[in-house]
Amino acid sequence: MSDPNTRQILDCCLKGFEWDGTPTGTVLTLPGVGNPAYVTGYNPSRAIFLIHDLFGWTFPNTRLLADHYAREANATVYVPDFFGGDVIEWEPVINERWEEVNAPKFIAPHTREIREPEIFAYAKALRDKYAKVGAIGFCYGGWAVFRLGSKDNAGACGGKGLVDCVVAGHPTFLTEKDIDEVAVPVQMLAPEIDAAYTAELKAYTFTSLQKSGNAFDYQHFPRAVHACFVRGDPRKKGEREAMVRGKNAAVGWFNQWFRDE
Repeated sequence: MSDPNTRQILDCCLKGFEWDGTPTGTVLTLPGVGNPAYVTGYNPSRAIFLIHDLFGWTFPNTRLLADHYAREANATVYVPDFFGGDVIEWEPVINERWEEVNAPKFIAPHTREIREPEIFAYAKALRDKYAKVGAIGFCYGGWAVFRLGSKDNAGACGGKGLVDCVVAGHPTFLTEKDIDEVAVPVQMLAPEIDAAYTAELKAYTFTSLQKSGNAFDYQHFPRAVHACFVRGDPRKKGEREAMVRGKNAAVGWFNQWFRDE
């Protein structure tokens, strides 16, 4: 990018996770689905489906996370575009200057109802291709992984569910109904400070998942703030560490449920 301000932000984002890292994957489109995706790693039997947050599928840290999952969970990782080519300005979001970002207008064409069919179709394409499929979603993607793992989708692919396990980090738009209906092992990555994933919804998650009969892992991140697991801003005390701890927790969860493929 030619804009020096944008370049500076990108440098900061990259340092915020893998320090001097550069994403190593490629962009491709799976047959039968129209969404382009960042794809990294290779394993013919294991796939991880990463559903992006407001930063979108091109955000460098999101792709660096995908690279880590590919290496550390020994999987092929897919990060499709579910914003139809739209990209929000990263710099004001990174710095939480929300008055400069019309988030409701940006999200309007990408509501749950609009994008859920695409997300389900992509998961089905991965299930047709891989023996084991895990899903991880941050913020916007958090509700989606619960829907992928819902009871409704338990037999969606020849008796198999769409996914074998899910991870949700600081979810947005998540409902109690989503939590009640999940039917696969769930890991929650929960920052302490999060207006979207409230204390009440956190408590509901913990209570509901205990009753569900599903395995679940609840990871609490004290003093961490919503978006920490992708943003990983080194200027915010403890945020980089939260990002790395969240990555390590997700890798462990995928390895746990992929072990018998």
